[in-house]
Amino acid sequence: MFGVIVSKTILIIDDDEKLNRLLKTYLTEFGFHVRSVAEPLKGLHILQTTPPDLLILDVMLPGMTGFEVCKKIREFSSLPVIMLTARGDLMDKVVGLELGADDYLPKPFEPRELVARIQSVLRRMVIEPPLKILSAGSLTVNLDSHKALLNDKDIGLTNSEFSTASHRKYVRHLPGHGYRYRLPR
Repeated sequence: MFGVIVSKTILIIDDDEKLNRLLKTYLTEFGFHVRSVAEPLKGLHILQTTPPDLLILDVMLPGMTGFEVCKKIREFSSLPVIMLTARGDLMDKVVGLELGADDYLPKPFEPRELVARIQSVLRRMVIEPPLKILSAGSLTVNLDSHKALLNDKDIGLTNSEFSTASHRKYVRHLPGHGYRYRLPR
């Protein structure tokens, strides 16, 4: 065993099965629980059904690039992503980071450096307080009072309607509106 015991789950999406086995063995020695898949669509399915604490993502994948996978992930998750790739030129790094990767490590790399980067990214994770108010355009949903306001007027939702309106995945898709969260004053 090396280092500190950590009980975090890592998903690896990389089509290099040999590297997946090596990383799984190495990261397990540091106390991580590791899953790996070679196909991006399988990885996306896992991310949506049993999300890990961190994703290690290769750029060059069959059927879909790691850049495309990262972009899709950012549509539904703020999961920490470390990109691994044989493509180490500056523009690839910039694109990966701009698409939402938290770190970028070119291959070949030392496994111990990857562990240090994983630990660093996980330390920076911010645990957000529970959401109290969802807001999109003129719609405001207060999770404490179970009220929904449209243009600052209570729209009198039933419990079922309120449950639907309070899900982030619905609020963020209102036409023409982003969403933001704020705590009541």
